[in-house]
Amino acid sequence: MSTGMARPRIHLLATGGTIAGEADPAGDGARYRAGVRPVEQLLAAVPGLDATAELSAEQILALDSKDMTPADWLTILAATRRALADTTIAGIVILHGTDTLEETAYFLHLTLPGDKPVVLTGAMRPADHPEADGPANLRAAVCLAASPSAQGKGVLAVMNRTAYPARWLCKARTHGLDAFESARPWTDGRPDGRCADLSPATLPRVDLLMGYAGAPPELVDACVAGGARGLVLALTGHGSVPAAWQPALARARGHGVAILRASRCAGPVDHNANADDDREGWLTAGDLPPAKARIALMLALARGGEAQSFLQLEE
Repeated sequence: MSTGMARPRIHLLATGGTIAGEADPAGDGARYRAGVRPVEQLLAAVPGLDATAELSAEQILALDSKDMTPADWLTILAATRRALADTTIAGIVILHGTDTLEETAYFLHLTLPGDKPVVLTGAMRPADHPEADGPANLRAAVCLAASPSAQGKGVLAVMNRTAYPARWLCKARTHGLDAFESARPWTDGRPDGRCADLSPATLPRVDLLMGYAGAPPELVDACVAGGARGLVLALTGHGSVPAAWQPALARARGHGVAILRASRCAGPVDHNANADDDREGWLTAGDLPPAKARIALMLALARGGEAQSFLQLEE
């Protein structure tokens, strides 16, 4: 039934994930294959969705998001930017696996201008599950992307009837429909886009190393030998650097590798607190968790300039 009001056009970008998954016949119900169903099939499973918005869709990837790479982020970024440049499109929905959804969302948070809504969603159950959550998540994501309330909130995600801002989004649980959480509500979201003018052909390699009791310093040397341009250290406590790592980190700095202290814990790693970062030439993550600090460092290195100032723009 027509209401006389024009429906906004929402463009879907499908990348695979559990939302497009099917049970693995060899898994006895315990496993599934992600990214199997095409986006047209996912849309057909949500009757009446086109009453909310005029829909268009394209399949840009078909991955299990555990296999997502920085090169894939650039593919998603390019497709999203193309769609956002279309004046007939009011918002974007990106279908994505949940394992690395928070990383892709944060990457887009830093690289998109924020003038139109971009909403990521996925599923914790595959599409052929008798109680699949993907259709409800897809409907919620389209509704949010089409809503004026999503304007000016930056990149968002929707899971289990809850919206989240990309900046504070985190997958906190391995099971359950309530697998995601955020330190702030989605209404606190705002665009960042400090790299919206950046179009790198590749992203610099930045590795993430976990600090733990007895962690060998040879891990640092191996990353440098492998070509890392940056290292994010997911350290204990307030970013405490093991004494045994200090010589290896000094060697890395001597090769021009950026070193960023982050923490396994919640809470900030403050510059020059618990370490003399200025003397050592180390960067600090503030309250960014290690995986997001890695993304920020990759973009800081790709952009050039003073990396710590880039990182400190985050609140």
